[in-house]
Amino acid sequence: MTPKNKLALHWKILIGLILGIVVGLAINTMWTPDTWNALGVDNPSAYLNGEETTGINEDAGIFAWMTRFIINLNQFVGDLFMRGLRFIAVPIVIFSLIVGASSLNDLSKLSRIGGKTIGIYLFTTAIAISIGLLFANVLKPGTYVSEETRDGFVAQFGEQAQAKIGAAQKPDVWDTVLNIVPKNPFNAIAEGNMLQIVFASLLVGIALTLIKREKAIVVIQFFDAMTDVIIKIVEIVLMIAPYAVFSLIVVQIAALGLDILGSLAVYSLVVVAGLLTMMFVIYPIGFKVLGGISYNRFYKAISPAQLLAFSSASSSATLPVTMECCEQRLGIKEEVSSFVLPIGATINMDGTALYQGVAAVFIAQLYGMDLSIAEQLTIVLTATLASIGTAGVPGVGMIMLVIVLQSVGIPLEGIAVILGVDRILDMCRTSCNITGDCMVCALVASSEGAIESVEEVEAKLAMPMDEDPLDDGRLDE
Repeated sequence: MTPKNKLALHWKILIGLILGIVVGLAINTMWTPDTWNALGVDNPSAYLNGEETTGINEDAGIFAWMTRFIINLNQFVGDLFMRGLRFIAVPIVIFSLIVGASSLNDLSKLSRIGGKTIGIYLFTTAIAISIGLLFANVLKPGTYVSEETRDGFVAQFGEQAQAKIGAAQKPDVWDTVLNIVPKNPFNAIAEGNMLQIVFASLLVGIALTLIKREKAIVVIQFFDAMTDVIIKIVEIVLMIAPYAVFSLIVVQIAALGLDILGSLAVYSLVVVAGLLTMMFVIYPIGFKVLGGISYNRFYKAISPAQLLAFSSASSSATLPVTMECCEQRLGIKEEVSSFVLPIGATINMDGTALYQGVAAVFIAQLYGMDLSIAEQLTIVLTATLASIGTAGVPGVGMIMLVIVLQSVGIPLEGIAVILGVDRILDMCRTSCNITGDCMVCALVASSEGAIESVEEVEAKLAMPMDEDPLDDGRLDE
């Protein structure tokens, strides 16, 4: 039982997030190239990588060394946490999905859940893009950037933009569907291809329902036990979550160009306003109006996943925590969460889709283009298709944007204009993506009678809902 004076996990993560933003802004503002010059470091990036550099002042050498140690330690903590999450992501999907699918003993129920999941995901993605287009058309963020500023960004970020353009491929419906089936399931596991992993795990779970129960039960019990093992590992990894969130945020905010953010303030605010509309207006229609889950219960339950998604900018890396929040804090049964959430981490990118709608219109406005209704409908369709099967990793939204721009003939070099603020917006849209995953999971679970009441969740965890079941003191025993 958690002591009454012990902070819940989501509050610890929030404190780490706020402190990270404050420290990151302080570093961004006060630690300039002149600071490195004063220490005698003529090549900071080489010095931070442990390479020898010339000109370090003898008196300032200890300060330069301490700076390098603190920066590298901070980076190490963040990277260690992200590796831990990625280590967990694939096993928790495999084990929990096999157990969930094999426990249904009803293929019609499984197909019904799958149909609801994919249908709702595609619908919310289309809604998100439409909201992005609406905000961009009404507020016209592209009119606030001068041609001189635009050309300056193109010159500054042109090479990065070309790399994104080169990495993009137009979506093909047949290939997209075909790529769901892995050629080699072990290769899919090694590469972390979540959609293929879901397919393979689901297939094993279905097969277990079709063989004799006395044979299947041995395999099911093994995977069930391994699911418990992975959940315990999740709890262990989450012990460093507040410190890791601080480390991840400091790095991102410190590297953020505040002057660039100022130049693109209207564009950034339009994207954030659209994301907030999805998170706090559209999604409640799903979980509250249709699912019967209270506003307070839903957001209190998923807050750790939202904060980690913001910090990591990766839906896939956040997946273990998302599943833990939905199952343990929200009370969704594993048979639903183990199927809905992994698919959502792969194909449901509402925040990314909304951002693409805003970005496409913004870039068109930069070049004086007036998009027709037909072209904007093309954006909706292309962005929806592009989101299916795209990896939930940082920066993938920019590659998807290339595909969207190509579909309506918007100049691709305009991507360079928004690259400077893409990372911070990536963090915001990933948090929206995760919220959408949880909403759909709650809605599907509610429709299937697979969600526990508040009383049942409290009884299972033996604690009130205002305490944190992911931080219940079991790790201290």
